[in-house]
Amino acid sequence: MKKPTYKKQFSSSILLWIRKDKDRQDRMDYWKGPHSKIISANPGQVEYRQIHLAEKNVGLWPSTRGIETKIPANRKVDGVAEVTFKNMLAPIFQGKEQTKLAFKDEINVFERTILYIGLPGWSRWYTLAPATSKSKARSIIFIRRKNGVSSSQFRRIINNKLAIAVAETDGVQELRTQVFTPWQRSLWNSPDVKHDNPKDAQFHTSLIVAFGSEQEKTAFFSSEALRELSVELAGYVSAIHAYDATEALTFVKDGKQLPKAKEL
Repeated sequence: MKKPTYKKQFSSSILLWIRKDKDRQDRMDYWKGPHSKIISANPGQVEYRQIHLAEKNVGLWPSTRGIETKIPANRKVDGVAEVTFKNMLAPIFQGKEQTKLAFKDEINVFERTILYIGLPGWSRWYTLAPATSKSKARSIIFIRRKNGVSSSQFRRIINNKLAIAVAETDGVQELRTQVFTPWQRSLWNSPDVKHDNPKDAQFHTSLIVAFGSEQEKTAFFSSEALRELSVELAGYVSAIHAYDATEALTFVKDGKQLPKAKEL
C-alpha cells in the first residue's frame, strides 16, 4: 500500500488552561470572540484554528502498561490554538504587534499558556482520500517521549509508524502531526499568566485526528489494532493523552481572515 502523502508546515500549538475563577463557558466564548479577533489580525498566518476540548476528559487512549494514558486532573488542557505561519520569519517580522496585544489580553481568559513549535517537515498535514467532508468528531493526542529515547528515534516511530497507521484507518478524515522542538519558555512568555512546564509534564508531539462520526472515533480508540500498536509504542513513549474535542473553529484560512469562524 502506498504511504499517504503530506504537506510540510511551520506551525505552533499553544496549550491553554482557562481561568478557574471565572465561568468556564463564558471564558471559552471570550476566547472564540474578542480574543480570536486579535490573533486573526496577524498578517503572517496561513491558518488559525481553535480546538475546544471537553470539560470532562479522562483520556481516550487505551490503557497500556508503561504508558500514562489517564489525563492528570491538575494538568488537563481546556483548548489548543493551532497557528500555521507563512514562513519561519513571519512570527518575528509580521506578527510582533498582534503578539503584544495577545499577551495583554491573555489574562482575561487563561490561567496558563504553553507554546510548542513544529518546524517544516516536523509538522505535517496529511492528504487523505477520498476528499474529506465536514468532520463530526475529533481528538487531539499529546505524546511524551520516554527517557533514554533519542529525538531521532522518537520522530521515526511517530512519522513512520503511528502517523501511517492512523492515516490508513477507516473513517479518519483529517490527520495533522507535529513533532515539537524542545520547549522554551522564552518563545511565549506573556505576563500575568502561568507558563510552568516541568520536564516530566512536557510533550514532544501532537496528533489532530478527525473522524466522520462519533462511532468511528469510538471504534478507533477501542480497536485491537490500536491496542497492539500502543504496546509497541511503550518502548518509545511514556505518556499518551488523547482528548475529546467538542468544537474546532477556523478563523484564518489560506492566509485570509474569514468574516465568520468556520466550524470544521
